[in-house]
Amino acid sequence: MSPTEPTIRNVSDTARWAAFFRAQESERKDALFRDPFAARLAGDRGAAAARSMSSNDWAWVTRTYVFDDIIGRCIAEGADTVVNLAAGMDARPYRMDLPASLRWFEVDLPEILTEKEQLLAGETPRCQLERVKLDLADVEARRALFGRIGSQARRALVVSEGLIIYLTREQVAELARDLASPPSFQDWAMDVVSPGLLEMLQKKLATEAHIAAPLQFAPAEGPPFFEPFGWKPAEVHSLFKTAVRKGRIGFPMRLFAIFPESTGRQGKRPWGGVCRLQRA
Repeated sequence: MSPTEPTIRNVSDTARWAAFFRAQESERKDALFRDPFAARLAGDRGAAAARSMSSNDWAWVTRTYVFDDIIGRCIAEGADTVVNLAAGMDARPYRMDLPASLRWFEVDLPEILTEKEQLLAGETPRCQLERVKLDLADVEARRALFGRIGSQARRALVVSEGLIIYLTREQVAELARDLASPPSFQDWAMDVVSPGLLEMLQKKLATEAHIAAPLQFAPAEGPPFFEPFGWKPAEVHSLFKTAVRKGRIGFPMRLFAIFPESTGRQGKRPWGGVCRLQRA
């Protein structure tokens, strides 16, 4: 990788980056999850991206853990379909304990899904997996896809891990409306950051990673941003507080966890969380 080449060229590269941290976590004796495919999916580029920056690996690991927990509980509550938007190098259909009848749709750009297919050739998913090579910026195509999946599902969970921070406010609002259109789309697991954390991340990534994929979305309203578009926050999990509870942050930083949590407006405080939204 040349010094002038961006460490993260696009959103797809962050999928390799996340896989690297999943691989690291999987090696721990007290791992919060096990992903035997993560190192393979991260590859050299994922490792190089992670090692080129001073990164809070606890945030990546905790985010994966919370998403795993929400996905598992939604399936236990009756979800028969998972729609994973910007699935990237996620390996959940292969590594999680899933019912064989579950339908799982991975949606992402053709390049990243083609590479993933090659890397996982010969592996067997634990559920009914369908990969959809689609640019989510193609609004008409994604609406057609949501309509098709929605008509076949009884209760669907949408997962958008690490996606919406790269979208504009208008794009997120439009996506939220589109996801609220199929009646069977009942739950949405997504992550969101505060304006304060967004500003910190923008400066950090611009300096250390020379990132070519801009970070944009951090609603001042917090999770309630989604309410006018058909989604209400049912659960809001602070990544920092969860990481403290799970022993991924030590003293003295863990002392900040004593402050009360807010599930609404976050303002300038550096805050990131994972939310479970439900149809309003």
